[in-house]
Order: sequence, then C-alpha cells, then structure tokens
Amino acid sequence: MEIFIARQPIFDRQQQVYAYELLFRSSLENIFNHADLDHASNKVALDSFFILGIDTITGGKRAFINATRGMLVNGYIALLPREMAVVEILETVEPDPEVLAACQKLKKAGYLIALDDFVDEERYRPLVALADIIKIDFLATKKDEQKALVERFAPRGIQLAAEKLETREAFQEAMQMGYSYFQGYFFSKPVIISGKEIPGFKLNYLRILQEIQRPHLDYEKLEEIMKTEMSLSYKLLRYINSAFFGWRVEIRSIKHALVMLGESDFKRWASFISLSNMAKDKPNELVFQAILRGRYLEVLAPAVRFSERAQDLFLMGIFSLIDAIIDRPLLDVLADMPIAEDIKAALMGEKGQLRDIFELMLSYEQGNWDLFSELAAKNRIEENEIPPLYRKALEWATQSFSAAQTTG
Repeated sequence: MEIFIARQPIFDRQQQVYAYELLFRSSLENIFNHADLDHASNKVALDSFFILGIDTITGGKRAFINATRGMLVNGYIALLPREMAVVEILETVEPDPEVLAACQKLKKAGYLIALDDFVDEERYRPLVALADIIKIDFLATKKDEQKALVERFAPRGIQLAAEKLETREAFQEAMQMGYSYFQGYFFSKPVIISGKEIPGFKLNYLRILQEIQRPHLDYEKLEEIMKTEMSLSYKLLRYINSAFFGWRVEIRSIKHALVMLGESDFKRWASFISLSNMAKDKPNELVFQAILRGRYLEVLAPAVRFSERAQDLFLMGIFSLIDAIIDRPLLDVLADMPIAEDIKAALMGEKGQLRDIFELMLSYEQGNWDLFSELAAKNRIEENEIPPLYRKALEWATQSFSAAQTTG
C-alpha cells in the first residue's frame, strides 16, 4: 500500500525552515478496506515514518503531524520521536476528557503541542493551557484579531504561527505583529519592482542557465562565462571531488569535470548552483523547492509517457520558481531562454498536456489530493505510481542540494 505524503515548510523569523507540516492523503478508503477506517489509516500513516524515514521526509527538521481524535486517544502519536514531532491538533477535534488526557500525557512526555486554525473560544481554553504553538489562519482571521491574539498569548510563552500567507506583504505584517513562525506560499512569489535591474553577478549565473539549455554544450563559451565568475570553477571542482561521487581520480580541469560528469549531470549541477547563487537573499527552501520540482518532473516523465523529454521536464520544474528567485516577471525571464516553446507556454499557464503534468506535480506538492486524483486520471496514470517517484525525487534533491551547499 502506498502512502500519499507531501510537505509544506514552516519558516522562522530569519526565513529559515523551522519545520515541515506533513500532508497525508485525507482518506485511504479507495485502497484500503477496513471496518475502522480512522484506526487503519492513522496507523498506516504513522508507520510510514519508519518505512520512509522521517529524516528523509523532513531533512532533519521537525515534523508537524495533523492529529485526529483517533490518533490522540489511541496513542499512535507516541510512536514518533518526541524531538522530531510536533502534535498539531486539528480544529475539528473536540477537547473532551479523553482528548485532554491524551494531550496531557504527550505534553508530559516532552512533545510539542500546536493548535491548528485556532479560534479563541472558551471550550478550547484547556487545550490552550497545554499549547506550545498556536496557528492562526490569516485568510480567515481579521487583522485586528491577528494582532490581538499575539498580544494575548505571547506573554504566556506561547509562540504564534501565521499560516496561509500568500503574499510577501502578509508575511511582513505577521512579522511586525510579532509572530514567530510563518507558513504559506509567500516565499515563492516574486517581489517585482518596476525598473529594477538584475545585479551583475546574477546576470552571470543567468547567462550560465541560458547556455546550458542549448542542445549541445559549447565548452569554450562556458569557460568564457566562468572566467567572469571564477568561483564557479572552484565550486565545480570541489563538488566533483567530494565524497558525494567517491571517485578516486582527482579532477583537475573544467573539461575533465564535464567529461566525468556527463552533460546531463553537469547541467543539473550548474542549474542548482546558479539558482543558489542568484537566490542568496532568499530562503534556501526556494532553491530546494525548484530543484525538487525539476527532479520530480524528470522521474515522472516515463509514467506520463514523456520519457524522451525528461530533461525538458526537469527544466520546467527548476524554471517554475525563477521569477521569485530573481524578482523578475516570468515572461521576461523566459523570453531569452533557449528552451522549448511548449515548456515556456506551460510555465505561463497555457492549457495542454505539459501544463496538466505540471499541475499534477503541483497538486501532489501541495497535498491537494482531490485535484491530484482528477489530474492523474486525466493523464492516465495510476495514483499509486506517484508516491515512490516523489520519495525518489526528494531523496535525490536532499542529497544533491546538501552536496552542492557543502562544496559551494
């Protein structure tokens, strides 16, 4: 049985990832028949941590686990390591005596307790007394209440998390109000300022990205560009000589590195090292997300009958966030990129099979399971084929990004 699991980052005030909220498929009913579905699905979901490895899923960060009443009173949460898990009690859970007893037991055992989509009502006060973190839905809560909740609970030592932040402005407002944690897609939106020029060093990396999209690498042209950004040569040699490859042969030149790596692997490395350097003023998660999307679409290619265009799908993934990385309109960035026109069209939202594949990837990434099922059917792909591909992409992106960061 496959477990459908995605993740969404939760940032601290320095825009570093504090934790990931793990998004499980809301129901396993279509692939699991059991008299007690709540019991079965929760047990399977939690067991998946030990099959998949929580470090693989969260990269060593904390994991916010949506806790139903069944998960709490049946004691399944206690299967997870207390130093990694944050128990996120859903707003649908009534704080009855059994639930409160379970939460008190978890709190005593050292687990962090978070309240999801919090509404300040009398009946939730017993849970507030146990809470370490309170999450506020910024789309459903009025501004004056958003601020009042911080003033009410922060003095008690409770940290406030603002969720469903969709814009940079909303994030900045939450920061000013005194929130500690921030969740939503604000970090992947560009901040476009009219007339803003791309800094010189970012142009160099953008030129690298442009060059590696060509069907065949022009080594002389690449060397010429690298001479304007000599740190790239150093980073490439460190990367290829790192323990990540385990080669005994010492690489001494760019050309030797290209031969050893091969064009495809060099293009991947150059893509995310360029993205990383262009995004030095952005959260690392933004670059990681671009790399993950690229790899996910690449491994998805055979399943959607696009094997021959796996590299194009990789590019579609990494370029899907380029506007946020350099704060330029996507249309402007793509205009000068020598990538396939149908890939550009899909990124700009033009309907078609490539856009369907892109949205299939997005729906899984965001845990939008209803849309995911619809798009899987439209693309004639079995839903159970997707989770192992996501895990494969996540493992590769985590390992590759770590190696690039260490040697970059």
